[in-house]
Order: sequence, then structure tokens, then C-alpha cells
Amino acid sequence: MAFAELLDRVGSLGRFQALQMMALVVPITWLTAQNMLENFSGAVPGHRCWVPLLDNSTAQAGVTGAPRPEALLAVVIPPGPDRQPHQCRRFRQPQWQLLDPNATAANWSEAATEPCVDGWVYDRSTFASTIVAEWDLVCDFRDLRPMAQSIYLAGILVGAAVCGHTSDRFGRRLVLTWSYLQMAVSGSAAAFAPSFPLYCLFRFLAAFSVAGVMMNTGTLLMEWTSTKARPLLMTLNSLGFSIGQVLTGAVAYGVRHWSLLQLAVSVPFFCCFAYSWWLPESARWLLTTGRLDRGLRELQRVAAINGKTAAGGALTMEVLLSATREELSGGPAPARLGTLLHTPGLRLRTCISMLCWFAFGFTFYGLALDLQALGSNVFLLQVLIGVVDVPAKAGVLLLLSRLGRRPSQAASLVLPGLCVLANTLVPHEMGAVRSVLAVVGLGSLGAAFTCISIYGGELFPTVLRMTAVGLGQMAARGGAILGPLVRLLGTHGSSLPLLVYGTVPVLSGLTALLLPETRGLPLPDTVQDLQGRVGAKATASTAGSAGTSVLKCTRL
Repeated sequence: MAFAELLDRVGSLGRFQALQMMALVVPITWLTAQNMLENFSGAVPGHRCWVPLLDNSTAQAGVTGAPRPEALLAVVIPPGPDRQPHQCRRFRQPQWQLLDPNATAANWSEAATEPCVDGWVYDRSTFASTIVAEWDLVCDFRDLRPMAQSIYLAGILVGAAVCGHTSDRFGRRLVLTWSYLQMAVSGSAAAFAPSFPLYCLFRFLAAFSVAGVMMNTGTLLMEWTSTKARPLLMTLNSLGFSIGQVLTGAVAYGVRHWSLLQLAVSVPFFCCFAYSWWLPESARWLLTTGRLDRGLRELQRVAAINGKTAAGGALTMEVLLSATREELSGGPAPARLGTLLHTPGLRLRTCISMLCWFAFGFTFYGLALDLQALGSNVFLLQVLIGVVDVPAKAGVLLLLSRLGRRPSQAASLVLPGLCVLANTLVPHEMGAVRSVLAVVGLGSLGAAFTCISIYGGELFPTVLRMTAVGLGQMAARGGAILGPLVRLLGTHGSSLPLLVYGTVPVLSGLTALLLPETRGLPLPDTVQDLQGRVGAKATASTAGSAGTSVLKCTRL
């Protein structure tokens, strides 16, 4: 409370907060582009085996009266499962008899085939170059593409574990500035990676800094803003991710070469690194860690930007000492992690909350990082996801207040699951229908993220709230890592990955119905408050049942 009063003196929602919001949200939009990048840089173009008869001009010149390329394609490439030219096999010897109009499948079905020993030919009509075509991540090597995405997501998980402790020790702004620089350098280096392993390494380092940017952006916004204005600024911060989805599709549409696209979404972080030195450190963190001199300077600086120079000049070291004393003695030490797992009521809330976080990360990243499986026009699909995400995140706030937390959370997970399951029944030829279902499903997952962010905080007491939210974030990152790997099941059935992506959120949404409703209830501060609330509810329920029994007996 004491620091809140200091913040009110220097301005808790003024010119400084507006400038800070702009400075912090702009990198968030480009950060989203980094997350969604491999939808385009890692797109899988159409491909077939390279064969001398078709792709070697010298060999073609030696054939007198050579047939048309379409006819030659049938001679050297067997048909695949979809009756199109096989993507991973070729005939060992040209099957000239297939040029006979009376030839049937029996003429070539027993002919010996072989893998693409000389490489592949790629369709470059949509993408000039991708990492798939650069390093031949197709056929026997197709599993490397989802592995690269999981390595990137693992980098975010590791970064979240490291950057949190580092920020508490060295400061929010310093870690944020370093993360901007690491993002710029690692992302730009990935564009010039000479091999696929080095590309994955640089992407891992870029993902590591993604965690630092996301965590410290939110923390700085919260710690420099009043309690009343905090929801507004955090909503604007969340909408930065939605704008980033649209930005990603627009930039990728204009830049079709993977290395140039990688540079386009990485170079802006050099600018973010340059102006981030203007951002002040969190005064709350400086005061609680004993850095009173610097904390005083930062408060006075913010007061000057907000036009409250006189209020800033009135701040003295004695005032700061008093504020620090009150902040440090403001309550008991937080409970331990084991309390979440050993207290019966909290154990259920923790497990279901983590399951909801996991379902969001698992399904969203599993689908959003493979837009080619959901529709033909990946550029338009990426833009539509961002456009739908904006009203979804704004509208869910109304649903939470009208329907309640529990049904909103359940619906926001069940709906996208049903959309994904419905996509398994839609033929690939109906690309428009598949795209609509995908956009609705991913937009609903954006609503699920907003629901669990608010609902998850209300389910736990203050002394354990951040610990519980941290566990949920870890579950979401774990789901994000596993999500792309599920696409490997596509080798056993084309619809199998979508069945898994749809089933997980549906089951998680139904499980959320076991949680208690928190709409209109005050936030619990301690475990005892929570247990008292549960006990009071049980007593009321028992009393109600007893009253009903008495009434029945009276009537009898």
C-alpha cells in the first residue's frame, strides 16, 4: 500500500505509462512473429524426386522426339497414395511402356522403385525458399521439422525458468534489455545458419529470450501502474499478441524467402534494444532490494515525465525508508509449494488448473504452428486468426461476468476441441470450410487463455497465487513442446493428429466443471480463508438439506 501511494504521487496513469505501453507492446507484436515464424519459413512445399530424364537438360537433349513433361513424369515417378506423383519414391529405370494408352497399373506395379537418392525438386510457386527445401526435411527426414519447433518451444520453457530468478536478482529492465539484444543477434544469426543443427541452436537462443521479453514486459507494466488501471494495460498487452498474428501473415506474404523473413522479424529488436535503455527500472523492485538512491531517481524521473515535478521533488529518503519498511512488513511469508499438492481442496484446483493450461498450450501451438494442415492459404489464415482473436479476448470478459468463470472456462476449451474434431470429417478439397473451423477454433483458444489467466488467479489464495500461476505456465509450455510432436502420428493416419488435438481440450474443458465458481467472490488471502469458505459452503449445503428434510417430515 505504501508504494501504491508513492506511485499515485508521481502518477500511476499518465504520460509515462502511455509511453511505456507503446515502448513495450511494439516488441510484443514482433515477438509473436518469431513464435509463428515456422508456419512460413518451415512450410512444406510440394516435392518429388529429382530424376535426370526430367531435370537434367543434357539428358533431355539426348532423347529424340521426347514426350511432353507430363508424360515423362509418369514414366519416371510412380503415383502416390493420392494418385499424384509420389513425393518420396522414383522408378529405378524409366517405365516407357506406361506411355502406351492401353497400359494399366499391372504394367508398373511390380517395377522396382527407390528413394530419392539424388535429392528432390520443390514447388516454388508459393514460397521461394523454406528450411524444408534448404535442408531437405522431407520423406525420411520429415520428423526433423516438428523437432525443430519443439526445440524452439523448449527454449521458451528454459528461458522462463532462468529469467524469472535472474530478473529478481538483477532487475527487470536489465534482463529485458539483454533479451532484446539476444533476440536480435540470435534471430539474425539463424538467417545465415549454414546447417540445420546450427539453425536449431540459434532458434533455441532466440526462444530463450522470448521468455525474458514476455515475463519482464508484463512485470514492468504491472509494477508501474495503479491497481485500477492494471486490467486495461494488461488487456492492451494481450492484444499486442493478436496484432502480431496479423503482422506475421502480412510480412510473410511479402517476404517469401525463409532467410529474409527471419531477418525481417529479428532486425527490429535491435531498435528495441536501443530505446530500451530509456525505460526506467521498476522502482518497487529497487526499493524492496534496498537500492533506495536509484529508486528515488527513477520515481523523480517518472514524476517529471508525468508533469508532477513538484511531487517528485517532495520525495525524500525518509519517505522511501518508510515505504520500504511497510512493504517488507506487509504480511506473512508465503506458503510453500507443497501446500498446493498436500492440501485436499488445493490439490484438485492445482491439477485441473494445470490441465487447462496444458490443453491450451498443447492444442494452440500444435495447430498454430502447422497452418498448412488446416487450410490452403496460410497467409490469409494467419491474418484471420489474429483478427478473430481480438473480439474473442474482449468478449470473454463479458462472458466471465455474465455466465461465470466455470462455464466460460469449460466452453472456451470444449468449443475449439469440437471445431478440430469436426475438421477430421471435412474433406481436404473443402479448404474454405476447414479454414473457417480452424479460425473459430484457434480464436476460441485465445478466449481460453484469457479465462484461465483470470480464473486461475481467483482459485488460489494470495500467498500461493503466483506459485500456482507459475505451475500453470510450466504446464502450458510443456503442452506447447509436445503439441508439434503429435503431428508425427500422421504417418499412421492423416486424421490421427487432429483427433488428439481435439480430444485433449474437450476432456480438459469438461474437467473444468469440477472447479468451484468464483464470480463475485472476494479473493482469498490465506489457505485458512479458502478452507473457511469451503467449510461455510458445506455447512450451508448441509443446513439446506436438513431444512428440506424437516419440511418433508412436517408435510407428512
